[in-house]
Amino acid sequence: MMVSIPLKYSVAQGVGFIKGKSAIYIARPYMNRRKNYTGENFWVRGYYVSTAGKDEEVVRRYILQQEAEDRRIQLKLFE
Repeated sequence: MMVSIPLKYSVAQGVGFIKGKSAIYIARPYMNRRKNYTGENFWVRGYYVSTAGKDEEVVRRYILQQEAEDRRIQLKLFE
């Protein structure tokens, strides 16, 4: 996922907001949760950040590599 965070927010605030809201959004309809997804871990702890000076292609390649790795791991689980 590529996002642009306004300068008035830190990267950690932006990523925390996205992870928090998306975990709630997924947990309610798909996991039959009525309350927020608190006290448990939904997303991994890490994230990749590239500053405005970096080439956008580097970020795109990183995302594609992560998608490929996720598919590889998922296939191992079902063998």
